[in-house]
Amino acid sequence: MEGAGVHLRRAFGFGNTTDFDPFLLLDDFRNDVPEEYLAGFPWHPHRGIETITYVLAGTVEHGDSMGNRGAIAAGDVQWMTAGSGIIHQEMPKGDPAGRMHGFQLWANLPASLKMTSPRYQEVKAAEIPEVTDDDGTQVRIVCGNFWGTKGPVDGIAADPVYLDISVPAGRSKTLPVETTRHAFAYVFAGSGQFANASGPLPVKTDVVGGAPAASGILADNRSLVLFDRGDELTVHAGEEGIRFLLVSGKPLEEPVAWHGPIVMNTQEQLREAFQELEHGTFLKQGGVRT
Repeated sequence: MEGAGVHLRRAFGFGNTTDFDPFLLLDDFRNDVPEEYLAGFPWHPHRGIETITYVLAGTVEHGDSMGNRGAIAAGDVQWMTAGSGIIHQEMPKGDPAGRMHGFQLWANLPASLKMTSPRYQEVKAAEIPEVTDDDGTQVRIVCGNFWGTKGPVDGIAADPVYLDISVPAGRSKTLPVETTRHAFAYVFAGSGQFANASGPLPVKTDVVGGAPAASGILADNRSLVLFDRGDELTVHAGEEGIRFLLVSGKPLEEPVAWHGPIVMNTQEQLREAFQELEHGTFLKQGGVRT
């Protein structure tokens, strides 16, 4: 449980995040019981990170210390650069059937940008390009370039590629991944088998919620697969098809000092941040809304 009592699944973000660098945490807040999410995430601080929130069902109402107010609904994305410091709240509301579903990804900021000005961007579903291949594979491109199409969210220090991919039942699809990036897949519908395009397993650590197979890794709903370095991967969809996030980013390779909503490079910087919160000097400068 996080916030004021929101039940969610944390795919990663429990401890050492070296393998996921530059990403720190991925939460799957999927729930159809309003009592388990309506209390939301009341006012709280952030410093030193960027958050990308992607909603699939329901809405998330947002407010922050820069004066931004708004709501993101199904298919929308909210990107927030906390930078030097922001205080905000995120309050989920279900759809007419009471369903709430979305993801929040935390991307670390490099030391040189930890104290940059806060920034906020809201991207509506209609602005996110969707590409359909000849075999019926659909890719929503939230961030980065893929198949010659660029996603609308830019300016994130981690330079992520963030894709929502659906592969039809029984189909195999080979997808490019830059060798300089850390990459992971998070399955949230259907099932399938992940492998390297040339055969060997692409998995760097054990899959969470899946199982090894002779020619790949079997992954179903809420499975996380972390890939080793390579330039492409292949997914073979099961009989119900498969839908998953495919996310990659360039590692920062910097020390991480993390406590709660604040992520810095040293313990001294962490202590300073929490002292500023206590003394009312945490917020440094105005931010930007785009």
